[in-house]
Amino acid sequence: MKAWISLLAVLITTVAATFTPAPPSDEKRPHTLGDVVQDFKLKNVDGRMISLSDYKNGKGVIVIFTTNHCPFSKAYEERMIALDRKYASQGFPVVAIQPNDPAAYSEDSFENMKARAQEKSYSFPYLSDEAQTVARLFGATRTPEAFVLKQVGGRFTVEYTGAIDDSPQVASGVKRRYVEEAVNNLLAGRPVVTTTTKAIGCAIKWKGMMSYE
Repeated sequence: MKAWISLLAVLITTVAATFTPAPPSDEKRPHTLGDVVQDFKLKNVDGRMISLSDYKNGKGVIVIFTTNHCPFSKAYEERMIALDRKYASQGFPVVAIQPNDPAAYSEDSFENMKARAQEKSYSFPYLSDEAQTVARLFGATRTPEAFVLKQVGGRFTVEYTGAIDDSPQVASGVKRRYVEEAVNNLLAGRPVVTTTTKAIGCAIKWKGMMSYE
């Protein structure tokens, strides 16, 4: 009997460690490929309120859900800055959004977001999704997780979702740059070839829910 109990405990632990929790239920269906993205307004680390519609004069936006504490997010910081420096001038700036419940990790608090953005000299907005509404609308589950949006006539559509590239830990190991490929396709007036990949990172910490990584 003790052996069966021990085996059951191991199985439960294994499942919990690999389980990606779904976000809390919401009346609105999460955005999927080709959907028009609902406008949103979130607080930036400089105190300003930033809306998606603020970028209606550009060609699109690279939205990345990221956070302070996650080691995967930290590994991608320099690559996120490089993306913004490369594509903001071409009409595809980066907009970073912190979706975690700071009660789960104090490192993800708004004050620590401000400190991190200043320390790393973020060239892009770093927005607080305190109510987690925007993360739910995008269907985001991980940090970091990227969404490439195309803008036409003031409407933003989802053209790519998933990982920034294929090396979630070491930048020197990158072979496929998925976000760059997607943006380059759009800048050339072509459809995105690789539209979806699996985001590798930390599970978003939803309010009132236990989550595992």
